[in-house]
Amino acid sequence: MRVIFAPTAKLDLLRIGEHIKQDNPARAVTFVEELIDRCYALIDMPRRYPLVPRYEHWGIRRCVHGDYLIFYRVRNEAVDIVHVLHGATDYESVLFPDA
Repeated sequence: MRVIFAPTAKLDLLRIGEHIKQDNPARAVTFVEELIDRCYALIDMPRRYPLVPRYEHWGIRRCVHGDYLIFYRVRNEAVDIVHVLHGATDYESVLFPDA
């Protein structure tokens, strides 16, 4: 199994790093690395975390890391990281704009 980062997730990680960098450049690097490590850890038990409530039919799961939420899908041979968002974000409008 492998981890695939969608372009949206890559952009999210870049934005998170840029935001943290304003106050603490060193922590920005280590925190983004933690988020990425957490994404790779999903390989061990990809179905461990719940599907997003009310949107189960989309197959998107949610894993928490600090104040951030990692949204992903599980396929046969891959974990697709869809978005990495701050917990205060209205994630439903980001993930499910047409729902």
